[in-house]
Amino acid sequence: MSKKSLSHIRNFSIIAHIDHGKSTLADRLLEVTGTIDKRVMKEQMMDTMEIERERGITIKANATRLHFTAADGKVYQMNFIDTPGHVDFAYEVSRSLTACEGALLVVDAAQGVEAQTLANVYTAIENDLEILPVLNKIDLPSAEPEKVKAQIEDLIGIPADDALPCSAKTGMGVAAILQAIVDKVPPPQGDPDAPAKGLLVDAWYDNYLGVVVLVRLLDGKLMRGSKVKLMNADRTYVIDRVGILHPQEAQRFRAVDVIHAGEVGVFTAAMKEVADAQVGDTIADFTAANQGLITPLPGFKSVPPMVFCGLYPTEGDDYEKLKDALAKLRLNDTSFTYINEHSPALGHGFRCGFLGLLHMDIIQTRLEREYNLDLV
Repeated sequence: MSKKSLSHIRNFSIIAHIDHGKSTLADRLLEVTGTIDKRVMKEQMMDTMEIERERGITIKANATRLHFTAADGKVYQMNFIDTPGHVDFAYEVSRSLTACEGALLVVDAAQGVEAQTLANVYTAIENDLEILPVLNKIDLPSAEPEKVKAQIEDLIGIPADDALPCSAKTGMGVAAILQAIVDKVPPPQGDPDAPAKGLLVDAWYDNYLGVVVLVRLLDGKLMRGSKVKLMNADRTYVIDRVGILHPQEAQRFRAVDVIHAGEVGVFTAAMKEVADAQVGDTIADFTAANQGLITPLPGFKSVPPMVFCGLYPTEGDDYEKLKDALAKLRLNDTSFTYINEHSPALGHGFRCGFLGLLHMDIIQTRLEREYNLDLV
């Protein structure tokens, strides 16, 4: 893979306040680029959890690869990382933004800039991302595009003259957004010929695949048989499959031969322990890491829990089941903490820490639904 081929890659995210139309815009991007067959298209395609669809919010960061033919006739590979919008999930946003070079700042043209928009966009600015303002819901009678452009300039301090008008609901302006990503978001920097080095963006447990690791590869390449070291965890693995995330596939996993420098992909490596894949760790070529040729990337900021509560199984026999479920959920969510706790009245359980009340409610709901636990 030549260095020239990095110029056809764009890694981007979407920043938006809750209910400003981020998931709907994500659906239109999938549709316009032909990533999803129209016959199987449904709302909130990137939101994979039942609870996300039910509440109309994004909780887990997610990623998929789009291909777009730009005005210059070339096909560009776009790695789109979908992020949550609620304040409780700011850690997911910062984690995802680290893997991008650009971000769409989606603002509701009727409601204007809101508090969470500011928090997330400042995270993007800290990461030196190219920010493209997008005015969504431009077709609403209450839309005030000029007023909102002035708000973006006054409150955020970025130029909004060429903010992109769109209606994520109807698809108006979506092709222009994709063209703007090609024109304005810089391609990733990286050396395809150097030893493999990447950032562990996210990881989760899949019942069929085991621990799946989402990686933004900075240098080199990863393929089946690659021997890699997780530098902070000081653990070594041999990769057994590599792929990309695709919302239409079973387990969202589409196998590929190689993940190249600059790309976002996933791999599995027979990790049995969910605690092995620490988000923010550096994935490095085993030989180069052992020779001291690769320095670990700076880790993610850890966010302390703000809300605490005790969780106890109604049935004492379910303690081990609850312990296992918490360990699996924690793999996807390093900001949620738990320690053993014993109560004379309730028996053995866990004291858990969360980022906020919504975060706590979602973890509790997932434990009850996905792991069939009855909790006190």
